[in-house]
Amino acid sequence: MEIHKFYMAIYQIDYVPQKKRIQITSRIFVDDLNAAIEKKYHVKSNLGTGQETALDEVNMKKYLAEKFFLKVNKVVRPMTFLSKEVEANVLICYFRIPDVSKISSLEIENSALTEWNSEQQNIIQATINGQKQSEVLTSENYKRVLK
Repeated sequence: MEIHKFYMAIYQIDYVPQKKRIQITSRIFVDDLNAAIEKKYHVKSNLGTGQETALDEVNMKKYLAEKFFLKVNKVVRPMTFLSKEVEANVLICYFRIPDVSKISSLEIENSALTEWNSEQQNIIQATINGQKQSEVLTSENYKRVLK
């Protein structure tokens, strides 16, 4: 298993006006996510391994839904989980928020992994209405209004 000395995850958020939806891709170190899920739910988690179970995926979805969400036009909008894949030691998850006809405000709240590691940084890269923005969210500063 590869050891990494920095703690970060990357979240790409793209608004696609033609399809009236927000597309989200998260890239999280799989060992960090497994550790966070184990601490939160007190069960062994094997995401991204040959021993992964259906419960591991359920716990992952539940954990991410609690820790990472978007308020579109001041309303929390649930993300639909589409799929996931593992690349090296990174778990890549794909989500979507459908039926977004326009965005006048977008607030991001992301405290994933920060409750057990104060060094965790969640990097947000967003393209909303053609405007690119990047933000770094931390354990102390995990909310940001982008638009």
